[in-house]
Amino acid sequence: MIPLKDENPIQITPYVTYTLIAINILAFGYESSLNYSQLEGFFHIFEIVPKELTASFHGISTNQGIPEIFTLISSQFLHAGLAHIGFNMLFLYIFGNNIEEQLGRVKYLCFYLLCGVLAGLAQWYFSTMSEVPSLGASGAIAGVMGAYILKFPQAKIVTVVPLGFFFPLLRIPALYFLGFWFLEQAFNGIASFEVQAAVGMDNGGVAYWAHAGGFIFGAILAPLLGLFADDGKQY
Repeated sequence: MIPLKDENPIQITPYVTYTLIAINILAFGYESSLNYSQLEGFFHIFEIVPKELTASFHGISTNQGIPEIFTLISSQFLHAGLAHIGFNMLFLYIFGNNIEEQLGRVKYLCFYLLCGVLAGLAQWYFSTMSEVPSLGASGAIAGVMGAYILKFPQAKIVTVVPLGFFFPLLRIPALYFLGFWFLEQAFNGIASFEVQAAVGMDNGGVAYWAHAGGFIFGAILAPLLGLFADDGKQY
């Protein structure tokens, strides 16, 4: 399912959401300018590597250019390909503007980054000795989606549903669209344990626990920051 837009009108220009999108696009443009070996080195410094993050928590030097803990922030602005950044920025554009309006710009930015950090830690928690790196804005955006499902459960998401050669548009309530997405991430996260146990190695590729964790943390943090407060819009 591919969402197109939501039906909730926004009353302010979502400058923070637009700025986050712009930074991600600029970072991806820089990535695209690097050759393979340069990109590998760049990613290794700024993406989350669970094993190295674990070492840093134990006071063991990882000989990186930046403190390993900083990768919980820097990794949120890196993407592995055009489809990766494309879908992430689409979801951020659709869901971020309304949550920015509800929380206010300063709170929203703090909320977004904190969800990304906690999502990264959720992925790390379930794979502390993994060497499979993690990067992307998905965890932070999942937090935004967790807030959205609480605030706008009945908002209709105009969604493209590929059915063979046909691509009908359906209007799906956010509760079902985002609820299905979360269950899918949680199920795939659990399934990844079975794969790892069966083949004796990490199931790299998608950080399902970052997605599920970000969603849960977003649903918890947003109300604490004033998601439902009528006077919570401070710009």
